Amino acid sequence: MAKLPKRRQPVILGAAVATIATGVAAYSYIRRKLYAPLPVSPHVDVHRYMGLWYEIARLPTRFEKGCEHVTAEYKLLPNGKVSVLNTCHKEDVNGPVETAKGTARIVDAATNAKLRVSFFWPFEGDYWILDHDPEYRYALVGEPSRQNLWLLCRTPHLERPIRDRLVGLAHSLGFPTEKLIFTPQPMADKP
Repeated sequence: MAKLPKRRQPVILGAAVATIATGVAAYSYIRRKLYAPLPVSPHVDVHRYMGLWYEIARLPTRFEKGCEHVTAEYKLLPNGKVSVLNTCHKEDVNGPVETAKGTARIVDAATNAKLRVSFFWPFEGDYWILDHDPEYRYALVGEPSRQNLWLLCRTPHLERPIRDRLVGLAHSLGFPTEKLIFTPQPMADKP
């Protein structure tokens, strides 16, 4: 095979990157259209949503396998995006710490409840706030395929009646709640 001239290599590389990016965008769009509509919170005050959240429960994900004492911390950036820091303690609430840093962007300015999160460019995932406490003490977060779901709280533990209500809501929205993993958290401050 003949060697390509040097001036053609950047064009080919650019075309390959553009093709991959277009394919990823098309796949994401088609995937979202395959699922029944998923209602979100009518309005999220982004400033009040920022801060530390404890994971109360989740649907199984490969990137959280073996995680306990999971937290997510959100910080609003000057450009309007959100800095995301997920923390996991492996195999025990006091186990070794693993973190993942990402960035989120709001994609529905009418509600601020739909975000796209990226931990590795150009790949993004939906992060939709389905329900939250008026005082921002807890939240239910999912995405249209119903494969990812998180119950979050500002404290390591959530009162059982609230937890049961959120699980019931998730079930009514089509999430497979029978597969929920209830995340072990430190026992201090348990209600």
